Amino acid sequence: MPRSIISTDNAPQAIGTYSQAVKTNNTVYVSGQIPLLPHTMELVGGDMEAQIRQVFDNLQAVAMAAGGNFDDVVKLNIFLTDLGHFPLVNEIMAEYFRQPYPARAAIGVAALPKDAAVEMDAIMELPEDNDQD
Repeated sequence: MPRSIISTDNAPQAIGTYSQAVKTNNTVYVSGQIPLLPHTMELVGGDMEAQIRQVFDNLQAVAMAAGGNFDDVVKLNIFLTDLGHFPLVNEIMAEYFRQPYPARAAIGVAALPKDAAVEMDAIMELPEDNDQD
Protein backbone atom coordinates (compact mmCIF):
# COMPACT_ATOMS: atom_id res chain seq x y z
CA MET A 1 0.00 0.00 0.00
CA PRO A 2 1.56 3.33 -1.00
CA ARG A 3 1.96 5.86 1.75
CA SER A 4 3.24 9.39 2.00
CA ILE A 5 4.50 11.41 4.93
CA ILE A 6 2.72 14.69 5.67
CA SER A 7 4.77 17.49 7.18
CA THR A 8 4.27 21.21 7.72
CA ASP A 9 6.14 24.00 9.47
CA ASN A 10 2.74 25.33 10.61
CA ALA A 11 2.51 22.60 13.26
CA PRO A 12 5.08 21.45 15.82
CA GLN A 13 7.78 19.17 14.47
CA ALA A 14 7.83 15.62 15.81
CA ILE A 15 9.52 15.32 19.20
CA GLY A 16 10.10 11.60 18.79
CA THR A 17 10.23 8.80 16.27
CA TYR A 18 7.02 9.61 14.39
CA SER A 19 5.70 11.73 11.52
CA GLN A 20 3.16 14.54 11.84
CA ALA A 21 0.84 12.43 9.68
CA VAL A 22 0.89 9.49 7.30
CA LYS A 23 -1.39 9.21 4.27
CA THR A 24 -2.38 5.87 2.76
CA ASN A 25 -4.71 6.08 -0.23
CA ASN A 26 -7.26 8.67 0.97
CA THR A 27 -6.87 8.02 4.70
CA VAL A 28 -4.68 10.31 6.80
CA TYR A 29 -3.52 9.33 10.27
CA VAL A 30 -2.61 12.49 12.19
CA SER A 31 -0.23 11.99 15.09
CA GLY A 32 -1.03 13.29 18.53
CA GLN A 33 -0.69 17.03 18.93
CA ILE A 34 0.00 18.78 22.20
CA PRO A 35 -0.23 22.56 22.72
CA LEU A 36 3.21 23.40 21.36
CA LEU A 37 3.74 26.60 19.44
CA PRO A 38 5.09 25.50 16.04
CA HIS A 39 7.88 28.07 15.75
CA THR A 40 9.23 27.86 19.31
CA MET A 41 8.33 24.26 20.24
CA GLU A 42 7.32 25.59 23.67
CA LEU A 43 3.98 24.98 25.36
CA VAL A 44 1.51 27.79 24.76
CA GLY A 45 1.16 30.09 27.73
CA GLY A 46 -2.15 30.70 29.39
CA ASP A 47 -5.00 28.63 30.70
CA MET A 48 -6.60 25.38 29.59
CA GLU A 49 -8.61 27.16 26.91
CA ALA A 50 -5.37 28.36 25.29
CA GLN A 51 -3.97 24.81 25.37
CA ILE A 52 -7.08 23.29 23.77
CA ARG A 53 -7.17 25.94 21.04
CA GLN A 54 -3.47 25.43 20.25
CA VAL A 55 -4.02 21.69 19.88
CA PHE A 56 -6.91 22.27 17.48
CA ASP A 57 -4.80 24.81 15.56
CA ASN A 58 -1.96 22.29 15.29
CA LEU A 59 -4.29 19.53 14.12
CA GLN A 60 -5.84 21.90 11.59
CA ALA A 61 -2.41 22.82 10.18
CA VAL A 62 -1.55 19.14 9.63
CA ALA A 63 -4.99 18.48 8.11
CA MET A 64 -4.46 21.32 5.65
CA ALA A 65 -0.96 20.08 4.78
CA ALA A 66 -2.57 16.74 3.92
CA GLY A 67 -4.99 18.48 1.56
CA GLY A 68 -7.98 18.36 3.87
CA ASN A 69 -9.71 20.14 6.71
CA PHE A 70 -11.75 19.34 9.79
CA ASP A 71 -14.73 18.33 7.64
CA ASP A 72 -12.62 15.30 6.63
CA VAL A 73 -11.97 14.12 10.20
CA VAL A 74 -13.81 10.86 10.86
CA LYS A 75 -12.28 10.02 14.27
CA LEU A 76 -10.85 12.24 16.99
CA ASN A 77 -9.14 11.01 20.14
CA ILE A 78 -8.78 13.40 23.07
CA PHE A 79 -6.42 12.73 25.97
CA LEU A 80 -6.83 14.85 29.11
CA THR A 81 -4.91 14.82 32.37
CA ASP A 82 -8.10 16.13 34.03
CA LEU A 83 -11.44 14.96 32.64
CA GLY A 84 -12.99 17.95 34.39
CA HIS A 85 -11.90 19.93 31.30
CA PHE A 86 -14.12 17.84 29.02
CA PRO A 87 -16.98 20.41 28.92
CA LEU A 88 -14.48 23.08 27.81
CA VAL A 89 -13.19 20.75 25.06
CA ASN A 90 -16.79 20.30 23.86
CA GLU A 91 -17.40 24.05 23.84
CA ILE A 92 -14.23 24.85 21.87
CA MET A 93 -14.62 21.86 19.55
CA ALA A 94 -17.99 23.25 18.44
CA GLU A 95 -16.13 26.32 17.12
CA TYR A 96 -13.73 24.23 15.01
CA PHE A 97 -16.04 21.45 13.79
CA ARG A 98 -19.52 21.43 12.32
CA GLN A 99 -22.13 18.72 12.14
CA PRO A 100 -21.98 15.90 11.44
CA TYR A 101 -19.23 15.64 14.04
CA PRO A 102 -16.57 12.94 13.85
CA ALA A 103 -16.59 9.87 16.04
CA ARG A 104 -14.67 10.65 19.21
CA ALA A 105 -13.14 9.26 22.36
CA ALA A 106 -12.06 11.15 25.46
CA ILE A 107 -9.54 9.43 27.68
CA GLY A 108 -8.21 10.44 31.07
CA VAL A 109 -4.46 9.95 31.35
CA ALA A 110 -1.94 10.38 34.16
CA ALA A 111 0.55 12.45 32.15
CA LEU A 112 1.34 13.73 28.66
CA PRO A 113 4.59 14.77 26.95
CA LYS A 114 6.15 18.04 28.15
CA ASP A 115 3.56 18.16 30.99
CA ALA A 116 0.80 19.19 28.58
CA ALA A 117 -2.76 18.93 29.88
CA VAL A 118 -4.29 17.88 26.53
CA GLU A 119 -3.33 15.89 23.44
CA MET A 120 -5.41 14.94 20.41
CA ASP A 121 -4.94 12.78 17.35
CA ALA A 122 -7.19 12.24 14.36
CA ILE A 123 -8.04 10.07 11.39
CA MET A 124 -9.14 11.81 8.21
CA GLU A 125 -10.79 10.42 5.09
CA LEU A 126 -10.09 12.67 2.11
CA PRO A 127 -12.50 12.88 -0.83
CA GLU A 128 -11.75 10.47 -3.70
CA ASP A 129 -10.81 13.31 -6.06
CA ASN A 130 -8.11 14.61 -3.67
CA ASP A 131 -4.81 14.07 -5.44
CA GLN A 132 -2.55 15.77 -2.89
CA ASP A 133 0.61 13.69 -2.42
